Amino acid sequence: MADILRTVSKFGLGKSLTGVHLVENSEALRTVQEQKLQASPYHDPPKLHWYNHIAEIPRNPSEYTILVAHEFFDALPIHVLQKQETGWHEVLIASTETESPEPNNENTEVTKSTTRLRRVLSPKPTATSRLLGHSSIRFDNLPVGSTIEVSPTTFRIAHQVGQLLASQEPSSELDAPSESPKESERGVGGCGLIIDYGAAQVFGDSFRAFKEHRMVDPFHLPGECDLTANVDFAYLQEAMSGLVETHGPISQGDFLERMGLEFRVKALIGAAQSEERKSVIQDAAKRLADRSGMGNEYQVFGITSKQEKTAEDVYPFVQASS
Repeated sequence: MADILRTVSKFGLGKSLTGVHLVENSEALRTVQEQKLQASPYHDPPKLHWYNHIAEIPRNPSEYTILVAHEFFDALPIHVLQKQETGWHEVLIASTETESPEPNNENTEVTKSTTRLRRVLSPKPTATSRLLGHSSIRFDNLPVGSTIEVSPTTFRIAHQVGQLLASQEPSSELDAPSESPKESERGVGGCGLIIDYGAAQVFGDSFRAFKEHRMVDPFHLPGECDLTANVDFAYLQEAMSGLVETHGPISQGDFLERMGLEFRVKALIGAAQSEERKSVIQDAAKRLADRSGMGNEYQVFGITSKQEKTAEDVYPFVQASS
């Protein structure tokens, strides 16, 4: 966010910024972010507004909203379903006790029980699996034996993102509006970027855990590891249908290159004061755009306000000509 605000300020758009609205329910992380933003060199620092949920952000039809969600949706909870002949069954988490010998002070062995977590498949469809298994028509066409990761939380929040950028009040109703608002009722809307791991497809086995920057067993030290799952961008698109226009996703590498990464890197290198600094800039740019790493792992998904007539392509989300 500090980088975004610094760029906005450089282009002379700071005075047009009426406020920065951040969704963060951790008081500790709010403090860290606030300190970082206050330390940034702004002539006129914007007012910060904090919320626990996106639905709390006030709507103002006369203000243009720009939304950025970076590595947000991959951290939301998922359900894992497996398709059987009898329908979608839910993969649940159960505990099991494993016994391991442990010597005591008398040099005799005693048994120590350790609780472990494991995956189990529900013997029959659950209410959750019945609902989520049919939450997208794409899931209905999958063969028996398929496993999918579905996040109803992602769908709900994505729908609220669509409502926010369409200048609509949040609601619990997840169906798209049957009629588009009249021109006189439509607000100025907004646009957004979602940057995250994933693709425009459902995933079956992307759930993973990280501890101290290393991948570990997801059941290792529950509550102390960072959990993540790939984002199904097609599911986001379905959640926003009828509210906004969606674009992509495209790879982070394509996005950065189309937005002028090469020219930006040249400018930064030209202003660098040492060879060491030049090397750092080159390495950082390569890391962000490298197709064998972050440049392909991260996807960029665009959102724009729904219009009466929409252009076929919105830059940089243009498709390469065949």
